[in-house]
Amino acid sequence: MRSWALITGATSGIGESFTRLLASNNYNLVLVARDLPRLHERATGLQSVYGVETVVLQADLATDSGCALVESYIADNEIDVLINNAGFGINKAFTVSALDAEQNMLDVLVRTPMRLMHVALPGMKARDKGIIINVSSVAGFMAGGTYSAAKSYLTVLSESLNTELSGTKVEISALCPGFTRTEFHQRGRMSMKGLPAFMWLTSDAVVAKSWRDAKKGKAISIPGWQYKLLAFIMSIAPRPMVRKIGMSIRVKQRH
Repeated sequence: MRSWALITGATSGIGESFTRLLASNNYNLVLVARDLPRLHERATGLQSVYGVETVVLQADLATDSGCALVESYIADNEIDVLINNAGFGINKAFTVSALDAEQNMLDVLVRTPMRLMHVALPGMKARDKGIIINVSSVAGFMAGGTYSAAKSYLTVLSESLNTELSGTKVEISALCPGFTRTEFHQRGRMSMKGLPAFMWLTSDAVVAKSWRDAKKGKAISIPGWQYKLLAFIMSIAPRPMVRKIGMSIRVKQRH
């Protein structure tokens, strides 16, 4: 009997890569996203290629009702893998961005993963098995606006829970990738023309690394030597330098 995995932001990018990895590992899938036609297309493809069962949940995780819908599903069903992947960025400085956009991003990147984990963990602890992967970012190690701040929350909470649950078979891991070829930057209208080719990662490689690290009990997964090096520099650099690097990257994304 197959276990079930739930993936938010399941129709593209890292989330879509996770659907294929988990299906290939014999998990049935609950797919969560806003775009219903793409959800059905993804579900049909996964059923056809991997022979797994799928459930589709259309939900806008920036809304209270969308978050509550997924919370309710997790509470009523046995979910052994939770991938908190849904997210987006804002291509404006905090002082000129729309407050509604900032609130929506906070709700998707912070509120929703926190609530879904809080609902999923009691069942995982009772069964003494489960994996939660929170898709964070190396941006969380920098100081680059509210996106960095939100990802920092997700990484730190993942680390805390990894320690709290270290005596169980429930694994919590933060995936902290760098620039990955997905629809993320196009959706945020971010120009990435100046980024060298060697800095780009592929979502399939990022996800494969994340899954291996989560199963090994690693609290943080950083795919790519270039981002491991960057994270190390951020950890030892003086904070003024960290702030300067973070804001420099933000400015480049806005042009």
